[in-house]
Amino acid sequence: MTTENASKRRLSRRGFLGGGLGVLAAVAGGGAWALDRYVVDHVEVSSASSLASDTVVAAQAASDGTATATSYTSDTAKISIETVTTGSGSDTVTYVVADVQVTDATIVRSAFANDEFGENIVANPSVIAKSVNAVLAINGDYYGFRDTGIVIRNGVKFRDSGARQGLAFYADGTAKLYDETTTTADELLAAGVWNTLSFGPGLVEGGTVLSGIDDVEVDTNFGNHSIQGNQPRTGVGLVAANHLLWVVVDGRSSGYSRGVTMTEFAQIFADRGAELAYNIDGGGSSAMVFQDQLVNNPLGKGQERGTSDILYVAG
Repeated sequence: MTTENASKRRLSRRGFLGGGLGVLAAVAGGGAWALDRYVVDHVEVSSASSLASDTVVAAQAASDGTATATSYTSDTAKISIETVTTGSGSDTVTYVVADVQVTDATIVRSAFANDEFGENIVANPSVIAKSVNAVLAINGDYYGFRDTGIVIRNGVKFRDSGARQGLAFYADGTAKLYDETTTTADELLAAGVWNTLSFGPGLVEGGTVLSGIDDVEVDTNFGNHSIQGNQPRTGVGLVAANHLLWVVVDGRSSGYSRGVTMTEFAQIFADRGAELAYNIDGGGSSAMVFQDQLVNNPLGKGQERGTSDILYVAG
Protein backbone atom coordinates (compact mmCIF):
# COMPACT_ATOMS: atom_id res chain seq x y z
CA MET A 1 0.00 0.00 0.00
CA THR A 2 1.39 3.41 -0.93
CA THR A 3 1.78 6.17 1.66
CA GLU A 4 -0.92 8.15 -0.15
CA ASN A 5 -3.38 5.25 -0.06
CA ALA A 6 -2.63 4.52 3.58
CA SER A 7 -3.38 8.12 4.45
CA LYS A 8 -6.69 7.99 2.60
CA ARG A 9 -7.63 4.79 4.44
CA ARG A 10 -6.89 6.29 7.83
CA LEU A 11 -8.96 9.36 7.11
CA SER A 12 -12.08 7.33 6.31
CA ARG A 13 -12.58 5.91 9.80
CA ARG A 14 -16.06 5.39 11.18
CA GLY A 15 -19.24 7.32 10.48
CA PHE A 16 -18.52 10.32 12.69
CA LEU A 17 -15.56 11.13 10.49
CA GLY A 18 -17.91 11.73 7.57
CA GLY A 19 -17.63 15.42 8.35
CA GLY A 20 -13.85 15.27 7.79
CA LEU A 21 -11.17 16.69 10.00
CA GLY A 22 -13.27 19.79 10.50
CA VAL A 23 -15.23 17.78 13.07
CA LEU A 24 -12.05 17.10 14.97
CA ALA A 25 -10.86 20.68 14.73
CA ALA A 26 -14.15 21.81 16.24
CA VAL A 27 -13.40 19.95 19.46
CA ALA A 28 -11.85 22.75 21.52
CA GLY A 29 -8.33 21.84 22.48
CA GLY A 30 -8.95 18.21 21.63
CA GLY A 31 -8.35 17.94 17.89
CA ALA A 32 -4.98 16.24 18.13
CA TRP A 33 -6.20 13.84 20.81
CA ALA A 34 -9.30 12.91 18.81
CA LEU A 35 -7.28 12.43 15.64
CA ASP A 36 -4.93 10.04 17.42
CA ARG A 37 -7.68 8.21 19.32
CA TYR A 38 -10.22 7.72 16.55
CA VAL A 39 -8.31 7.88 13.26
CA VAL A 40 -4.70 6.73 13.55
CA ASP A 41 -4.03 2.98 13.47
CA HIS A 42 -2.85 1.50 16.77
CA VAL A 43 -1.78 -2.07 16.05
CA GLU A 44 -1.40 -4.11 19.23
CA VAL A 45 -1.18 -7.63 17.73
CA SER A 46 -0.12 -8.50 14.18
CA SER A 47 -0.94 -11.85 12.50
CA ALA A 48 -3.66 -12.29 15.11
CA SER A 49 -5.05 -15.44 13.50
CA SER A 50 -1.81 -17.27 14.21
CA LEU A 51 -2.72 -17.14 17.91
CA ALA A 52 -5.89 -19.20 17.53
CA SER A 53 -6.27 -21.52 20.46
CA ASP A 54 -4.68 -24.91 19.95
CA THR A 55 -7.05 -26.44 22.50
CA VAL A 56 -9.88 -26.68 19.99
CA VAL A 57 -9.89 -28.52 16.69
CA ALA A 58 -9.41 -26.24 13.68
CA ALA A 59 -12.28 -25.46 11.31
CA GLN A 60 -13.09 -28.43 9.13
CA ALA A 61 -15.92 -27.47 6.81
CA ALA A 62 -16.06 -29.96 3.98
CA SER A 63 -14.52 -28.88 0.70
CA ASP A 64 -17.40 -30.43 -1.24
CA GLY A 65 -20.05 -28.17 0.31
CA THR A 66 -22.85 -27.23 -2.07
CA ALA A 67 -24.23 -23.73 -2.40
CA THR A 68 -26.97 -21.84 -4.18
CA ALA A 69 -27.88 -18.19 -3.95
CA THR A 70 -29.71 -18.90 -0.69
CA SER A 71 -28.24 -22.01 0.91
CA TYR A 72 -25.08 -23.92 1.72
CA THR A 73 -24.61 -27.45 3.01
CA SER A 74 -21.47 -29.26 4.08
CA ASP A 75 -20.54 -31.94 6.58
CA THR A 76 -20.23 -29.34 9.33
CA ALA A 77 -22.60 -26.52 8.40
CA LYS A 78 -26.07 -25.94 7.03
CA ILE A 79 -26.92 -22.34 6.14
CA SER A 80 -30.05 -20.82 4.65
CA ILE A 81 -30.43 -17.16 3.70
CA GLU A 82 -33.78 -15.37 3.53
CA THR A 83 -34.52 -11.76 2.60
CA VAL A 84 -37.71 -10.41 4.15
CA THR A 85 -39.61 -7.23 3.29
CA THR A 86 -42.54 -5.95 5.35
CA GLY A 87 -44.67 -2.83 5.20
CA SER A 88 -44.86 -0.38 2.32
CA GLY A 89 -43.84 3.13 1.38
CA SER A 90 -42.00 4.97 4.13
CA ASP A 91 -42.81 2.13 6.54
CA THR A 92 -40.99 -0.55 4.51
CA VAL A 93 -38.50 -2.70 6.41
CA THR A 94 -36.07 -5.02 4.65
CA TYR A 95 -33.82 -7.47 6.43
CA VAL A 96 -31.78 -10.61 5.80
CA VAL A 97 -31.83 -13.66 8.07
CA ALA A 98 -29.17 -16.35 8.06
CA ASP A 99 -30.21 -19.57 9.77
CA VAL A 100 -26.96 -21.33 10.71
CA GLN A 101 -26.63 -24.86 12.04
CA VAL A 102 -23.18 -26.30 12.71
CA THR A 103 -21.84 -29.56 14.09
CA ASP A 104 -18.76 -27.89 15.59
CA ALA A 105 -19.17 -24.53 17.31
CA THR A 106 -15.55 -23.60 16.64
CA ILE A 107 -16.14 -23.16 12.91
CA VAL A 108 -18.05 -20.03 13.92
CA ARG A 109 -15.11 -17.68 14.16
CA SER A 110 -13.98 -14.10 14.27
CA ALA A 111 -11.44 -12.33 12.07
CA PHE A 112 -9.79 -8.92 12.37
CA ALA A 113 -9.28 -6.40 9.59
CA ASN A 114 -5.81 -6.92 8.10
CA ASP A 115 -5.37 -9.78 10.60
CA GLU A 116 -4.31 -7.13 13.14
CA PHE A 117 -5.72 -6.42 16.58
CA GLY A 118 -5.76 -2.81 17.75
CA GLU A 119 -7.68 0.44 17.42
CA ASN A 120 -8.93 2.08 14.20
CA ILE A 121 -7.85 -0.77 11.90
CA VAL A 122 -10.60 -1.33 9.34
CA ALA A 123 -11.48 -3.19 6.16
CA ASN A 124 -14.74 -3.93 4.38
CA PRO A 125 -16.48 -7.06 5.74
CA SER A 126 -16.32 -8.73 2.31
CA VAL A 127 -12.56 -8.19 2.19
CA ILE A 128 -12.05 -9.69 5.65
CA ALA A 129 -14.39 -12.57 4.78
CA LYS A 130 -12.51 -13.40 1.59
CA SER A 131 -9.18 -13.37 3.43
CA VAL A 132 -10.34 -16.19 5.71
CA ASN A 133 -12.36 -18.17 3.14
CA ALA A 134 -15.63 -17.49 4.96
CA VAL A 135 -18.83 -19.07 3.70
CA LEU A 136 -20.95 -16.56 5.61
CA ALA A 137 -19.94 -13.41 7.49
CA ILE A 138 -21.46 -10.44 9.27
CA ASN A 139 -19.82 -7.34 10.66
CA GLY A 140 -18.71 -7.74 14.26
CA ASP A 141 -18.87 -5.45 17.29
CA TYR A 142 -16.34 -2.90 15.97
CA TYR A 143 -14.16 -3.53 19.02
CA GLY A 144 -11.50 -1.23 17.49
CA PHE A 145 -13.61 1.89 17.97
CA ARG A 146 -13.19 1.64 21.74
CA ASP A 147 -10.49 0.61 24.17
CA THR A 148 -12.73 -1.16 26.68
CA GLY A 149 -14.59 -4.46 26.73
CA ILE A 150 -13.61 -8.10 27.00
CA VAL A 151 -12.32 -9.35 23.65
CA ILE A 152 -11.85 -13.11 23.30
CA ARG A 153 -11.63 -14.36 19.75
CA ASN A 154 -11.21 -17.96 18.61
CA GLY A 155 -10.20 -18.99 22.11
CA VAL A 156 -7.58 -16.25 22.58
CA LYS A 157 -7.68 -13.26 24.97
CA PHE A 158 -6.96 -9.92 23.31
CA ARG A 159 -8.46 -7.40 25.73
CA ASP A 160 -9.65 -7.61 29.33
CA SER A 161 -11.31 -4.34 30.34
CA GLY A 162 -14.91 -5.07 31.29
CA ALA A 163 -17.29 -2.16 30.74
CA ARG A 164 -20.74 -3.29 29.53
CA GLN A 165 -23.06 -6.22 28.90
CA GLY A 166 -21.37 -8.75 26.68
CA LEU A 167 -22.20 -11.95 24.86
CA ALA A 168 -20.14 -15.09 25.30
CA PHE A 169 -20.14 -17.97 22.81
CA TYR A 170 -18.93 -21.26 24.26
CA ALA A 171 -17.06 -24.03 22.47
CA ASP A 172 -19.98 -26.39 23.18
CA GLY A 173 -22.28 -24.32 20.96
CA THR A 174 -24.14 -22.45 23.72
CA ALA A 175 -24.11 -18.72 24.47
CA LYS A 176 -24.87 -16.42 27.41
CA LEU A 177 -25.38 -12.74 28.12
CA TYR A 178 -23.07 -11.60 30.91
CA ASP A 179 -21.86 -8.56 32.84
CA GLU A 180 -18.28 -7.86 31.78
CA THR A 181 -17.58 -5.95 34.98
CA THR A 182 -18.12 -8.99 37.21
CA THR A 183 -15.68 -11.39 35.57
CA THR A 184 -12.38 -11.58 33.68
CA ALA A 185 -11.26 -12.90 30.33
CA ASP A 186 -9.25 -15.64 32.04
CA GLU A 187 -12.30 -16.82 33.97
CA LEU A 188 -14.35 -16.90 30.77
CA LEU A 189 -11.67 -18.89 28.95
CA ALA A 190 -11.52 -21.36 31.82
CA ALA A 191 -15.28 -21.81 31.50
CA GLY A 192 -14.98 -22.71 27.81
CA VAL A 193 -15.70 -19.40 26.09
CA TRP A 194 -14.66 -19.37 22.44
CA ASN A 195 -15.71 -15.85 21.36
CA THR A 196 -17.07 -12.74 23.03
CA LEU A 197 -18.85 -9.68 21.67
CA SER A 198 -18.89 -6.34 23.47
CA PHE A 199 -21.61 -3.99 22.25
CA GLY A 200 -25.22 -4.65 23.22
CA PRO A 201 -27.73 -4.50 24.53
CA GLY A 202 -29.02 -8.02 24.96
CA LEU A 203 -32.27 -8.34 23.03
CA VAL A 204 -33.81 -11.66 24.00
CA GLU A 205 -33.25 -13.93 26.98
CA GLY A 206 -35.20 -17.08 27.75
CA GLY A 207 -37.12 -16.55 24.53
CA THR A 208 -38.54 -13.24 25.79
CA VAL A 209 -37.87 -9.76 24.42
CA LEU A 210 -36.07 -7.79 27.12
CA SER A 211 -37.74 -4.62 28.38
CA GLY A 212 -36.23 -1.15 28.31
CA ILE A 213 -33.88 -1.86 25.42
CA ASP A 214 -35.07 1.13 23.39
CA ASP A 215 -33.57 3.44 26.02
CA VAL A 216 -30.16 1.81 26.34
CA GLU A 217 -26.99 3.79 25.55
CA VAL A 218 -24.01 1.57 24.83
CA ASP A 219 -21.26 4.15 25.28
CA THR A 220 -20.85 7.81 26.06
CA ASN A 221 -17.37 8.13 24.56
CA PHE A 222 -16.49 10.81 21.99
CA GLY A 223 -17.90 10.01 18.57
CA ASN A 224 -20.54 7.55 19.80
CA HIS A 225 -23.65 7.26 17.69
CA SER A 226 -27.07 6.74 19.19
CA ILE A 227 -28.44 3.23 18.83
CA GLN A 228 -32.00 4.40 19.52
CA GLY A 229 -34.86 4.92 17.08
CA ASN A 230 -35.18 3.33 13.62
CA GLN A 231 -31.71 2.19 12.61
CA PRO A 232 -29.94 -0.34 10.40
CA ARG A 233 -28.93 -3.16 12.73
CA THR A 234 -26.89 -6.34 13.01
CA GLY A 235 -27.51 -8.97 15.65
CA VAL A 236 -26.89 -12.58 16.57
CA GLY A 237 -29.22 -15.06 18.20
CA LEU A 238 -29.21 -18.61 19.50
CA VAL A 239 -32.14 -20.97 18.95
CA ALA A 240 -30.41 -23.94 20.57
CA ALA A 241 -26.87 -25.22 20.93
CA ASN A 242 -25.10 -24.92 17.56
CA HIS A 243 -28.17 -23.33 15.97
CA LEU A 244 -27.67 -19.61 15.30
CA LEU A 245 -29.63 -16.77 13.75
CA TRP A 246 -27.76 -13.82 12.23
CA VAL A 247 -29.93 -10.88 11.21
CA VAL A 248 -29.01 -7.72 9.33
CA VAL A 249 -31.63 -4.99 8.93
CA ASP A 250 -31.14 -2.31 6.30
CA GLY A 251 -32.21 1.24 7.04
CA ARG A 252 -31.99 4.99 6.49
CA SER A 253 -33.30 4.49 2.97
CA SER A 254 -36.75 5.90 2.24
CA GLY A 255 -39.02 3.47 0.42
CA TYR A 256 -36.53 0.60 0.72
CA SER A 257 -36.05 0.17 4.45
CA ARG A 258 -36.55 2.56 7.35
CA GLY A 259 -34.62 0.44 9.84
CA VAL A 260 -36.11 -0.81 13.11
CA THR A 261 -36.23 0.06 16.77
CA MET A 262 -34.37 -2.12 19.22
CA THR A 263 -37.59 -3.74 20.37
CA GLU A 264 -38.66 -4.45 16.79
CA PHE A 265 -35.24 -5.96 16.18
CA ALA A 266 -35.57 -8.19 19.23
CA GLN A 267 -39.01 -9.34 18.07
CA ILE A 268 -37.57 -10.60 14.78
CA PHE A 269 -35.37 -12.98 16.76
CA ALA A 270 -38.11 -14.01 19.19
CA ASP A 271 -40.55 -14.72 16.37
CA ARG A 272 -38.02 -17.11 14.85
CA GLY A 273 -37.54 -19.08 18.05
CA ALA A 274 -34.39 -17.48 19.44
CA GLU A 275 -33.83 -18.17 23.13
CA LEU A 276 -31.11 -15.53 23.22
CA ALA A 277 -30.20 -12.54 21.05
CA TYR A 278 -27.72 -9.68 21.18
CA ASN A 279 -27.28 -6.42 19.29
CA ILE A 280 -23.91 -5.60 17.74
CA ASP A 281 -22.60 -2.74 15.63
CA GLY A 282 -25.12 -1.40 13.13
CA GLY A 283 -25.79 1.69 11.07
CA GLY A 284 -23.68 1.90 7.93
CA SER A 285 -21.54 -0.96 9.22
CA SER A 286 -24.37 -3.51 9.00
CA ALA A 287 -23.38 -6.07 6.39
CA MET A 288 -23.86 -9.72 5.55
CA VAL A 289 -21.61 -11.52 3.07
CA PHE A 290 -22.50 -14.97 1.69
CA GLN A 291 -20.32 -16.86 -0.75
CA ASP A 292 -18.25 -13.69 -1.38
CA GLN A 293 -21.34 -11.61 -2.19
CA LEU A 294 -22.85 -8.78 -0.16
CA VAL A 295 -26.45 -9.90 0.35
CA ASN A 296 -27.94 -6.86 2.10
CA ASN A 297 -28.05 -3.27 0.90
CA PRO A 298 -26.30 -0.97 3.41
CA LEU A 299 -28.07 2.40 3.64
CA GLY A 300 -29.79 1.57 0.34
CA LYS A 301 -26.54 2.31 -1.51
CA GLY A 302 -25.06 -1.19 -1.72
CA GLN A 303 -21.76 0.04 -0.35
CA GLU A 304 -19.94 -1.49 2.59
CA ARG A 305 -18.22 0.49 5.29
CA GLY A 306 -14.96 -0.57 6.86
CA THR A 307 -15.09 -2.27 10.24
CA SER A 308 -12.56 -3.80 12.59
CA ASP A 309 -13.87 -7.36 12.65
CA ILE A 310 -16.34 -9.94 11.41
CA LEU A 311 -18.05 -13.07 12.65
CA TYR A 312 -17.99 -15.85 10.11
CA VAL A 313 -18.63 -19.49 9.35
CA ALA A 314 -15.45 -21.13 8.12
CA GLY A 315 -15.46 -22.86 4.77
